[in-house]
Amino acid sequence: GAEHPGFAFSPRQLIDQMLQASKRGTLAEIEANRWIDCQPPFRQSHYLDGFAWPGGKFRFKPDWPNVPFRSPYQSGPVAEMPALPDHWTSIEETDDAHPFRLATSPARGFLNSTFNETPTSLAQEKRPAVMIHPEDAQPLGIADSDFVAMGNKRGEVRLHARLFDGVRRGVLIAESIWPNSAYADGCGINTLTGADPIAPYGGAAFHDNKVWIRKVRAD
Repeated sequence: GAEHPGFAFSPRQLIDQMLQASKRGTLAEIEANRWIDCQPPFRQSHYLDGFAWPGGKFRFKPDWPNVPFRSPYQSGPVAEMPALPDHWTSIEETDDAHPFRLATSPARGFLNSTFNETPTSLAQEKRPAVMIHPEDAQPLGIADSDFVAMGNKRGEVRLHARLFDGVRRGVLIAESIWPNSAYADGCGINTLTGADPIAPYGGAAFHDNKVWIRKVRAD
């Protein structure tokens, strides 16, 4: 089996060892002083003597192939990344067939999927819904609480509309983490979201997905 000195430490010994290894004193000192001042000196924290590079200059141009602590593989459209910090249009742009952008932000009542079937969270969130600006809904004949379908090349999802003038025109927000079983067809909101690898070395994606929306009859 695995062996490590830390396996034999008590919680207090682990904390004390961590503090000393980090040059933050000891457990006894933090218990006596009640806190640790981790703020670097003024000149260091404000980079008055330069940055942590040879010559002290700040480097705007990342050397992506040679960044430290990178994953063993590159992913996503690395070749399309801007050489210098800039806006990068790497999202799905709307088109005639998909005139809306869809955001699938977590619902306020669902911290994560652990809570999406608890009675209190369900009572607060009630049912899957998509927020749409009233001026976007009117030409489509969509009223508040109407049953609607949203779709793109990945699939189709059915849920209820919620008219809300706090949404930007052209944007739909389906606050989510609802289980698939909460939707009419058993198809959850991630039916519509991409699973594209994230450049340059993976990580969490912030999805902008293009979709269409239309009113449908509830079965």
